[in-house]
Amino acid sequence: MAERDLPLYEQIRRELEGNIRDGRWGPGTRVPTEAELGEQFGVSRITVQRALRDLADAGLVVRYRRHGTFVAQTTDEENLLRSAGVLTSGPETHGDHRVISAKVLPAGGAALRLPGLDDNDAVVQLDRHKLSADGSRVTGTELAVLPFRFAPDLLDQDLVTITSHMYLRDRGVPLQRSRLYVEPYALDEEHAGLFGLKPGTAVFRWLRVTWAENDEVVEHLEIILPTDTSRFYVETSLPGPLG
Repeated sequence: MAERDLPLYEQIRRELEGNIRDGRWGPGTRVPTEAELGEQFGVSRITVQRALRDLADAGLVVRYRRHGTFVAQTTDEENLLRSAGVLTSGPETHGDHRVISAKVLPAGGAALRLPGLDDNDAVVQLDRHKLSADGSRVTGTELAVLPFRFAPDLLDQDLVTITSHMYLRDRGVPLQRSRLYVEPYALDEEHAGLFGLKPGTAVFRWLRVTWAENDEVVEHLEIILPTDTSRFYVETSLPGPLG
């Protein structure tokens, strides 16, 4: 998808993220106000708020009520709640994909198994590399398997930008819950060469399973991530004092 074809908030987010990733806005830099950004890009305040919210969810900026938005002290942070699908606005992680393979095949031949499917049931399998914001390096690998009946036209989508949850939500699939496992993983030779690391290097392996309202599994996702490219966090609100 060309940059001009992206939603306005996504175009703004990408430009602002570029300022941060390229070092033009260092840690602690105050981001222009919503009004200033709206005037700069010729868009509404709501559109600017969406772009800033996505940057905050990605850990790139910190927003303070009545004080403004500032570049985070550590910009290579990812919100695990977004990766789990709890934060449903926009993609789970930022950056485009490089498509390695995309095909329909029997469930028995897929790289990841989907509980409840017979071996002969059709599934869609996507094998992609996740790229950095500027597209210069591979930041992770993604392998996704979805039942074909929930994703009949997935291969017709823009596989460079779309994610499984984005696609399923857009199709109206009622996602009920997802579970994200995070575990250590020793790189094999193929992945080690991809990341420029030695075979056997310890990295993260994420496995995500997503269910629809009827408890049918609609996605099984595997992500392999080097441990030195990002920090991952979970942030939640705490209840106030009792009484």
